[in-house]
Formats: sequence, structure tokens, C-alpha cells
Amino acid sequence: MGKEFVREISAKLPWLDEIWAVARNQEMLDALKEEVPVAKIRGFALDITKKEDRRALKEELEAAKPAIRVYVAAAGAGVQKKVEETALEELENMTELNCTALTALTALCLPYCKKNSRIILMSSAAAFLPQPGFAVYAATKAYVLSFARALRRELKGQASVTVVCPGPVDTAFLEKMGGKEQMPSYKRHFIARPEAVVRKALRDSAKGKEMSVYGISMKSLRLFSRAFPQRVILNKAQDRSEKTSAERIEKTFREQMGVFNL
Repeated sequence: MGKEFVREISAKLPWLDEIWAVARNQEMLDALKEEVPVAKIRGFALDITKKEDRRALKEELEAAKPAIRVYVAAAGAGVQKKVEETALEELENMTELNCTALTALTALCLPYCKKNSRIILMSSAAAFLPQPGFAVYAATKAYVLSFARALRRELKGQASVTVVCPGPVDTAFLEKMGGKEQMPSYKRHFIARPEAVVRKALRDSAKGKEMSVYGISMKSLRLFSRAFPQRVILNKAQDRSEKTSAERIEKTFREQMGVFNL
């Protein structure tokens, strides 16, 4: 998603002096510079889960003192397993990248976000409901949703904060979690194109919206999660096998919201 944001921002905001991109992989950054030659991309090969790398970025910010017009926090990690089946390192990586690093980098950038700056934080539709079998990832994204909504009010009059809550997106992130084949069948209907999610996120941010939710299916899921007690939804979904559980979620979702094969 981060690469797609760079592409779209460079096309929509060509007047920007620079686009700073942070990623672990230097080769990825070099490829991005070649792919988006019209933009002046300044790449930083950093692991933002490491304190020393965050300090390095802090020093770069203090030296450059940039006026940040658009800040996007798009890094994320997810593992679709039960907690007891997930390695401790994987659990720690999800919470450190999705929560700790996102919070720290946002805090580092806030002094350089002036009036009319736009802050975009990537959450997920997984934030709307607890998800057995995806518990830690969903919990980290619920954190991002809560953090973004509170930060928006703290920064009122200074910067606009938009939290992005897509469903499954057809990216390398999806493949790292096992690909479409490992997804519950009901989720496969909702896979979105990354460029469509990013374009909507940028439009919603420009309009000053608090939340960007792509697609009628995810909007319906949000309404569904607000209309019914979470305990009832979780009990409906519970079953002995993951496959049956997924089928029950799909059946409940369609019965309550009238959404078919979107």
C-alpha cells in the first residue's frame, strides 16, 4: 500500500518538493525511484520497529525541518492463525509494527505537520470486530482506529486525520498471509484493488473525512458491527472448524445486511 500511496501522491500533488519513503528494503526504494521518476523521492532504508532506526529518522527530520503536507502510515504486518499457534516473534512483530512503530513515527512527524496538513493512518475493516483466528491483527487495527479518531480531535485546527479501513486488498501483504486460497470464502468476495483503496483514501483525506471505507461491502460490515452486539456476532460465528465458522459469518452477514456476492 505504501508504494501505491507514493504513486498516487506524486501524480495528484506534483508540486511537492520531496516525497520521503521509509522501507526496510533498499532495493524496493531504488525500484520505486525508477518507477516514479517525476517525483523527487528521498528513500530511507530503516526498520521502524527498531528504536535506533527511529532515532535516525528523528535526526533526519530535525536536520531538514520539513513542512509535511501529507503523512501516511501504511506499514503493517498480519498473521492469520490462532494465538496459541502463532510464534511469539510473529505476535511481537504485529504489535510492534502495527501499534508501537505507527504511534512513534506519527509522534515524530507531528511537529512538522502544520495547519492544513493531512495525516492518513492505515487501519483495516478488521478493526470493526474481534476476529478469532485473526485476533492479534484485528486488535492492533482496532488500536489504530481508536488512536486516529482521538488524534483527530487533539489536532483540531492544526491537521486533519483520516483513518483508512479497507477489507482485504490484493497486495504482497495478502500473499504473505498465505494468499487468497488461505482466506475464508466469505472474504474472497471483498478483495479490493490497492489503487482504488488509495485513491479513495486520498479523496476522503482531501475532504477532511474522519474515516475512509472502500466498497459497499465494508461499509455494510461497519454498519453491521454497530447494529448488533459483538457478543451475538461472535457467538453466531463460533464453531468447531474454521471453515464452518467462516460460512456462518458469511450467512449471518448476508442475512442481516442483504449483501450478496459483492
